[in-house]
Amino acid sequence: MLSPEDRARIAAAVTAAEANTDGEITCVLAQEVSNYREVPLGWAALAALGVPPLLVLAGLQRLAMADIFTSWTDESVHAVEGLILKALSSYALLQAAIFVAVALIGSLPAIRRAITPGVLKRHRVRTVARHHFAASGYRLGHGVPHILIFASLADRRVELVAHKAIHDAVGQGVWDEAVAAVGEGMKTGRPADGFIRAIALCGEALARHFPATGPKDNKLSNEIAER
Repeated sequence: MLSPEDRARIAAAVTAAEANTDGEITCVLAQEVSNYREVPLGWAALAALGVPPLLVLAGLQRLAMADIFTSWTDESVHAVEGLILKALSSYALLQAAIFVAVALIGSLPAIRRAITPGVLKRHRVRTVARHHFAASGYRLGHGVPHILIFASLADRRVELVAHKAIHDAVGQGVWDEAVAAVGEGMKTGRPADGFIRAIALCGEALARHFPATGPKDNKLSNEIAER
């Protein structure tokens, strides 16, 4: 996803940003956080349940217009029973065919990403980012200011995770600007530039509110992780 040159630039940006603070900045770039297998199945189920009834309603309307129920005989009853049986069988087959077709089409990566609801993408990216943040925090120990910049290329989502104390001290404006920088970098096809801008913003905020109190004890890698 990133060239060796871009990875080196990001690592250098993290090193520079951490020079004047006790805090740590980690970066993660994911291609995609989930395969969203349930999304095509969900759309397929909706289509299979929704389309056939509409076709049935259209067919009933035509039957009503034809006024076929004005006279009934025994032969008519038997004919209608056979027609209903065939209709139910056709209905079930139609549902199955629609489900399979929509599921297969929706499984194509580009289409799957397009039909995945934004709220689900946001939830998955946020969940994965928080897992990464928790794992990094476990290695750092309690009380070390720590910021994670997490981005997913295919999902077009960025998450910035930090301790509540950091959020309270820095305010929301810096985080919004950092997230926007990474998002703009992904949009323009230059994710490394977006990360570098976001790292600089976070580094300035950490240095202002959590300045260095001694020699730097770098417990986390300054290189961006790709997954």
